[in-house]
Amino acid sequence: MGSMLGKTIFASMALVCLLAAANPKVAEATAKVKEGKYTEAIAILEPLQTQGAGGAEVRAALANAHLKYGDSYFLNESLPPRQKYRPALLQYRNVLKYDKTNKDATEKIKLIESIYKSMGMPIPQ
Repeated sequence: MGSMLGKTIFASMALVCLLAAANPKVAEATAKVKEGKYTEAIAILEPLQTQGAGGAEVRAALANAHLKYGDSYFLNESLPPRQKYRPALLQYRNVLKYDKTNKDATEKIKLIESIYKSMGMPIPQ
C-alpha cells in the first residue's frame, strides 16, 4: 500500500514539474510580476498570446500581470488621483480582455468609474 502511494505521489510531482516546464516563458513572466516588472512580464506574454501558443495558461498570466500592474497604480498612496486612476483603469480593462469574469478587476473598474462620476469628470475610455 505504501509503495502505491509513493508511486502516486511521485507521478503527481512529475506531472507538476512537466507542466511547470511546459512553458518556461510563463514562469519567467510570473517571476517578473513578482519583482514588480509588469511591462517586462507583459512583453514576454503578449507575443505568445498573439501567436496562439499559450492558451489558458498565457491568458491567465496576462490577466494577472495586468491586474498587479493596475494595483501598482491604484493602491499607491504616494500618487495623486490624477496620476493613478487613469492608468489603473486601463490595466483593469486589459485584465478583462484575457479574463472576462475577473471579479477583482470588475469591482475596481466600477469603483474608479464611480470616483470619476463623483468628481463630475468624464470617465476615460
